Amino acid sequence: MSLIFSFLMILLRLTELILIFRTQVIQLSIKDVILFSLFEDLNWVLYFLGLLFIFHIINSLLSLGLAKRFTQIWLVLALLIHITLIFYFLKTLQPLGKDLFGYSLKDIILTVQSSGQLNLISVITGVVICTAVFLLFNLANKYLAFGLKTTLVLSIAMYWFLILVYFIPLKDPDHLNEAKANIQLNKSKHLSEQAFDFLMYKNEYYFDFYLREVKDGLFVKKEYTDPSYPFLYSADYPDVLSPYFDSLSSPPDIVFVLIESLGKAYSGKDAYLGSFTPFLDSLEQHSLVWTNGLSSTGRTFGLLSGIFAGLPYGERGFLELYDDFPHHNSLISVLNTNGYTSSFFIGSDINFDHEREFLEYAGVDHLTDIRGFESKYKKIPSFSNGFSWGYGDKELFAQGLSLFPRRDGKPQLGIFQTITSHDPYVVPEPEAYSQKFEHHLENYLHLSETEKKDYRPYKNIYQTILYADDAIRDFVTSYSAKPEFANTIFVFTGDHRLPEIPMASRLDRFHVPLIIYSPLISRPAYFKGLVSHFEVTPSLLAMMQAQVGVEIPDEKIWMGQTLDTSRVFQSNIVMPLMRNKSQLIEFLNGEYFLSDDQLFIITDGMNIDPIEDQNLRNKMTGEFEDFKNKNNYIIQTRKLMPGT
Repeated sequence: MSLIFSFLMILLRLTELILIFRTQVIQLSIKDVILFSLFEDLNWVLYFLGLLFIFHIINSLLSLGLAKRFTQIWLVLALLIHITLIFYFLKTLQPLGKDLFGYSLKDIILTVQSSGQLNLISVITGVVICTAVFLLFNLANKYLAFGLKTTLVLSIAMYWFLILVYFIPLKDPDHLNEAKANIQLNKSKHLSEQAFDFLMYKNEYYFDFYLREVKDGLFVKKEYTDPSYPFLYSADYPDVLSPYFDSLSSPPDIVFVLIESLGKAYSGKDAYLGSFTPFLDSLEQHSLVWTNGLSSTGRTFGLLSGIFAGLPYGERGFLELYDDFPHHNSLISVLNTNGYTSSFFIGSDINFDHEREFLEYAGVDHLTDIRGFESKYKKIPSFSNGFSWGYGDKELFAQGLSLFPRRDGKPQLGIFQTITSHDPYVVPEPEAYSQKFEHHLENYLHLSETEKKDYRPYKNIYQTILYADDAIRDFVTSYSAKPEFANTIFVFTGDHRLPEIPMASRLDRFHVPLIIYSPLISRPAYFKGLVSHFEVTPSLLAMMQAQVGVEIPDEKIWMGQTLDTSRVFQSNIVMPLMRNKSQLIEFLNGEYFLSDDQLFIITDGMNIDPIEDQNLRNKMTGEFEDFKNKNNYIIQTRKLMPGT
């Protein structure tokens, strides 16, 4: 059975590589990855079989039949799980790891349904595979039985190979190539190691660490006021935005447009894949634009807590602390206390990722999600299994504009969160957007036929980006006809870069557009200073405090600095980055980036290059550990800032 299992694992690896290189556009070939891929598989197969053999021997002392059946079940389960992990990787180009534990069972089922992978055909296929493998093992036990001597020789040889594999210093010289490293990983081995690490060490932290003073920023001087609240400080944020605006005569309306999966790689000036957002590109000419902008997380779960409050991450994202949120303030709550009315609109279920709880805690006055749309609006076309995330972006903006801004005599805060450009990337009007995609490649990006071949495998994804851009164009056009438009500030950004299109670097997943647009802007400009979502709230509030007297709390817990308006590349921020739920392995300090214990230097365009500097690595590791221990302290004590 072990020999057959090993053969099937090799067959699955070859199938995986063929599917990857047939369905994805990757600047590699099978021969570049085959050697280390097979080494990874050998490593995992020997380890797994060695562990299973121990249980097989123990069970055989009770019953040989029990032992065989137990081993068969685990071998079949291992193959089925491995096939599932391969399909996950083919869909996302990311191996499944600790992020599996970051979602509730309900959210996992919803996500799988949305991808179209959970349907009758996949269930039947799984049953057929399990049955076939069981039959294969039974036939092997019946017709390919070995004698005791042969069995012992094979078993002892397996353990010797296992020892040799673990001590062979085989390391890919190109191991910093994330796409290559992810392809070569044995997906089952990766998940098992990540699961072990999560389950064994998730509650490990040190109380004495959080008291240590750390240089938390290079721009704003933060005076920490109470060691019992390690994130609490007082600081005066400079007003860096007013020089680019006309003087405000009254508190402006503020509108956030949070665009699902909008990465800088395919939007705006200098997008290295070419821009698929022509309207936003045109809007940039009248806006303040940061070309080196970062999200705080590599998935949507950190969007609201990052851009509106600059909050720490908790164990699986701040919103997962919904059952007992540490007391905190946000842009929403601060504006509410200054007389604003706030509204939030999303086309999907607001309960996903516990966004409802966060927004209700912040005090949003009006919430509209999938349950609040008028009957005249149609949902996004369903995937093959009949599942739909909800309403498309055009419907979202149309529904939102029927309710916002409200005529209550108060200044308004409006938040629109889109959903169409999300897996499974099903776009309304598919025929029209298929033609629009081809027209865009030809007439906007001016690609040759050879170059177009690199884009067509991701046609469905790019179509949803084009659709989202059209929806934003319709939204801004309609809003500009309203009298409130003249006194409105718009903020456009993405929540993260989508993973399905191969990424250029480990930092690429966080690189998103950041655009502030308003008729009030008198000096449009592009900025190259490195900024993040954390900087948006304090910078907007600093301008509004200076111009219209908005009152800001004296004590703050926002991790951000202020938006850097440098015209040349520089970085004056210090921040951790959370790749996905339960995976906090990246840290940024100035122009240096620590990722999974690898040190890089950042240059304009969010390009990163590996460097060797042990002293700097030690310094950044210490600062990162300090943050993580403060973060864990918050999880345990809920002491973020005083209040109820």
